[in-house]
Amino acid sequence: MKQFGVILRFELAGYLKNKIFVGVTVFLVLALGLLLFFPRVSALFKDGDDEAADEDRPVMLLDAGGEDEAALLEAFSAAFPDYEVRAGDAARIEAQIADGTAECAFALEGLGSYTYYVDDLSMYDMNTEIADQVLGQMYRLAAMTAEGLAPDQAADILSFRAEHTVEALGADQGQNFFYTYIMIFALYMVILLYGQMVANGVATEKSSRAMELLITSAKPVSMMFGKVIAACLAGLFQLVCVFGAALLFYRLNRAAWGDNMLMGALFDMPPALLGYMLLYFVLGFFLYAFLFGAVGSTATKLEDINTSVMPIMLVFIVGFIVVVFAMSSGTVNSALMRVCSYVPFTSPMAMFTRIAMSTVPWYEIALSALILAASVVGVGVLSARIYRVGVLLYGASPKLRDILRALRRRSLG
Repeated sequence: MKQFGVILRFELAGYLKNKIFVGVTVFLVLALGLLLFFPRVSALFKDGDDEAADEDRPVMLLDAGGEDEAALLEAFSAAFPDYEVRAGDAARIEAQIADGTAECAFALEGLGSYTYYVDDLSMYDMNTEIADQVLGQMYRLAAMTAEGLAPDQAADILSFRAEHTVEALGADQGQNFFYTYIMIFALYMVILLYGQMVANGVATEKSSRAMELLITSAKPVSMMFGKVIAACLAGLFQLVCVFGAALLFYRLNRAAWGDNMLMGALFDMPPALLGYMLLYFVLGFFLYAFLFGAVGSTATKLEDINTSVMPIMLVFIVGFIVVVFAMSSGTVNSALMRVCSYVPFTSPMAMFTRIAMSTVPWYEIALSALILAASVVGVGVLSARIYRVGVLLYGASPKLRDILRALRRRSLG
């Protein structure tokens, strides 16, 4: 236990004193601060002059084509709040768009037909869809008043909206999608980053031949678990700093963000879901970090690490793609996702996704967590044995049968 503590403190201090580690953490915290303080800072530069704000808006021209121009201007102004809608003349519209006087224009040939003018048509331009709705509403209003209904009665009929409430008896996929995506993406980045660092650290020690002294003075289990737990603590420390700062900055600027649904969904995570996220995050990280450490010990030089860890990365990336596809399609309880929920290499992502975006029985969660925890212990012990054998194998990269043969000899001995 003493050896484990010494190794853990040494490895953890190495991470915390690393300039790149500290620099990335500080950069992420500052970037989130700038993002979350943006509404408050931008409000300081607003002079409150509505006329100046109107001048900043692009101009949209509207040729009523003989229809009620005042009513059309009012309706288009309400439908296009980001534009300054002005009356236009069809004969001059093209010239005004060409010289930059206006950004776009509508030339009506009645309520049922029009021509839309714009210089460069963006693939995200939705102006015609909005105009179709406005003109359709006005056409129906005119038709109803022509049949004898008063304009206010026709307007009440057209503006009718049924009231409803939604009572989700299970999980709300739309609301929990952001929690889930952030956790999956954070796990993806941390495993690839810190797993690679564990593998590189082992390979570096091996290449310096200092491992021969270390491996004879410390137990391999203590060394492997010390390295992996130190990497996990460093990763958790970085995530706590980044996400803790983000939460603090959001709390300070909640009023400035107003009723922004995206921000509310990101920062109002239920405590139970946060607990599941931490459980699967830590176990998933341990599982892959042990594998990276074991593979790093078999590399003969630092340049071989990328090739050695490629199979592990491919397994993880395939699991990540499967989970993201299930999230995007809403099929989080498909047969494939259920199977992935119990496979240790994919369960950290798959089971958490199912918990967040559906209703999962408690016994399925317990079984998945137990399988994952047992796998972490088993893979950790096996990785420690591979570590002890691998770090003493120099020359050509050992093949799998060589490692298995060495493990068998050591177990028999």
